Amino acid sequence: MNTSSRRRFFAVGAAGALLAGSVAAGSPAFAAPGDSADVSVTVDIEEIKEPGVLAMSIAGDSVTLAEDGSTLLVRQFVGTLPTVTVTDTRTPDEVPAGAAWAVLGSATDFVGGAGQAPIGAGHLGWKPKLIDGGDSGLVSEGEEVVTVVDEPTQPGNNVGLVDQELLVSTFDSGAVAGGAYTVNADLFLRTPADVAAGAYTSTLTLSLFE
Repeated sequence: MNTSSRRRFFAVGAAGALLAGSVAAGSPAFAAPGDSADVSVTVDIEEIKEPGVLAMSIAGDSVTLAEDGSTLLVRQFVGTLPTVTVTDTRTPDEVPAGAAWAVLGSATDFVGGAGQAPIGAGHLGWKPKLIDGGDSGLVSEGEEVVTVVDEPTQPGNNVGLVDQELLVSTFDSGAVAGGAYTVNADLFLRTPADVAAGAYTSTLTLSLFE
């Protein structure tokens, strides 16, 4: 071996010895040439915390009224509003101070499928029924709204569901936050006895406000 070759040999050997010594001293995952070592990689991902929401759901999208309780002067058709649920997943801190929520309902005129004269929405009334208002006593159903062919059961309530009438409400959103509340209503359509026969359709719109 000539002088130049010996220099290259010793230089490579020295570097290799230094590298091997450095791995052995600095890492327990030491691997000899031809072996392998594993490194465990971990991460802690926290759950995304979304703010709570106030929402309404309805257990159905249609009601068929059936005749029941008619008299010689007034024909009556009754049914039950699908259960309405107001869910509030907010914490009290997320509710604006002084907030209150309410579900209101209003109906369109009943339109005849065969060209009959429409039946005004004032002929449709309801009697809300609270199913589950929680334990606070701060959620309550609205008052009965009777029709235009009825005598008022209280001043100004024989208007039918022409305008936004109260189904359920609370005056303190913060106090009932974090709960779910359910309500339905008895529906009744009352018409004159000489109403034209045939199928009629109306749309009852429910809206949640806060």
